[in-house]
Amino acid sequence: MALIDTGRAIGAVTRLIQSRLVEALSVVPTDAIPIAKVSIGRPEPPAAAGAERRLNLFLYQVEVDGHLRNLPLDEGQAPPLWLSLHYLLTAFDKDGESDTIEAHEIMGEAALALQAMNFFDLSGVPATSVDPLVDNPELLKLSFLDASSELLGRVMQGSDEHYRCSLAFEVRPILVAAPIPPAYSLLVGIDYSRNSFEIGEAGVHIPVLPSMGPRITAIEPRAFDVGEKVTIEGVDLHLSDLSVQLGPIEFAVTSQRPDRLTFEVDPMVADGVNVSAGSHPVVVRQRLATGRRRTSNVLAGGVRPRLDTAVPDQLARVNPADTESPITGRVTLNGVLLGTADDDVYAAFYRDGKVTHLVDEFERPQGLPAQTELRLTLTQDNPIAPGDYNLILRVNGQQARNAPRVRMAAP
Repeated sequence: MALIDTGRAIGAVTRLIQSRLVEALSVVPTDAIPIAKVSIGRPEPPAAAGAERRLNLFLYQVEVDGHLRNLPLDEGQAPPLWLSLHYLLTAFDKDGESDTIEAHEIMGEAALALQAMNFFDLSGVPATSVDPLVDNPELLKLSFLDASSELLGRVMQGSDEHYRCSLAFEVRPILVAAPIPPAYSLLVGIDYSRNSFEIGEAGVHIPVLPSMGPRITAIEPRAFDVGEKVTIEGVDLHLSDLSVQLGPIEFAVTSQRPDRLTFEVDPMVADGVNVSAGSHPVVVRQRLATGRRRTSNVLAGGVRPRLDTAVPDQLARVNPADTESPITGRVTLNGVLLGTADDDVYAAFYRDGKVTHLVDEFERPQGLPAQTELRLTLTQDNPIAPGDYNLILRVNGQQARNAPRVRMAAP
């Protein structure tokens, strides 16, 4: 059966019930009342009285089946239309009346025939009549309903306007599906240019992975020094061939679990050639079998500068005769990742709970390893009060952990 045939399913159900009733009531016991035919349509008497005994089958309501409304024929596909058909069965005697003892006896024989049907059997019915129902994935179920006076009153309205006692039942579920092409992919490992020739793993060019790659959610600590161990938390961090990319530099993973991994900020970062202190994008990368890289989402990680020493020299008083006179001179800073000429670098002199002096202009001596030494100069235009200070250094928003003590006092 093609799906396009299901458009005739409603008519096929009506034809099937009609044929089953005719078959069941054409052979009856001698004391039963045979019927001549089962008509289809509104329950109205014949045009001429005294014609024949008959049953009338009327489809009075079609509903969407609420139990199967969202059930697809195959997982991942759009659901078809599932229907429930509601019928009225009315009996007429030989005089065309529906409310006589004779009509009631015919109704009882019809009810017995319907009860025997229950779950529909399509055997013995011409194929052309039931083609739309052959591949219905659910068995058709016939269930009796209450035919209340309110229901019959609504249905019987019309030119005849005669209330006729009838039997109500439903048949469900009825499949009505459009012939929409399914959204399937071709099988992997099949050469379709050679009449579905199976080529196995040799035909697999897109590796199918159990994961879409690593995803990271947190970095601890958020800012770290050269040589420090860093933990990254996330999902699928146990995959093979993972590495950590910090800015332009790639680090090896030192330990892995499904929800976290660790790496060490290699001391090679301290050469100051490839990266400066500051915030940098951090991603976890996976090398695929094809040689390409699959990258996680991006988080920010901070690389701290390291300030080892701050040595003052050439200190002098602005007023040599005054021991409380402000001090001029130079302070030499030594460490790692102290910043380049293009970086945002400043040093702050800190005392008594506050910053008293701020410097953002430095000299960088030639011939030394990159970012290892800075020199700040305090001139008569910006002298500093004598005393002991802690020197704070910040490079691109990241502050060095160490704030060495500096004594600013002239001899």
